[in-house]
Amino acid sequence: MSKLSSEFEVVCPCCGTTQTVDAHLKRVVAHQEPARQDKPQLDHAQQILAEAAARREALFQRSVTDNKTRGDELSRRFEEALEQARHEPITRPERDFDLD
Repeated sequence: MSKLSSEFEVVCPCCGTTQTVDAHLKRVVAHQEPARQDKPQLDHAQQILAEAAARREALFQRSVTDNKTRGDELSRRFEEALEQARHEPITRPERDFDLD
């Protein structure tokens, strides 16, 4: 792509992207990202897929064990709340028109 005389290039100090800016239009007309150094290689694809599958399986197993113990946890919390409610005195709720 040929550059016009009104265009200049700016390199981003943070990500290294090269941006072409047109001075007459006062906007970015093109940008080019640098090549990533951590780009995965095609010959490592099977390993990457296996690691992702293992991570998904671990998350699934953790959710299964959490759901198995969830009922026990909820019933324990219910019993605690019921016991606390038994010890609290019963009071009549105040209504706004009772205060007049």
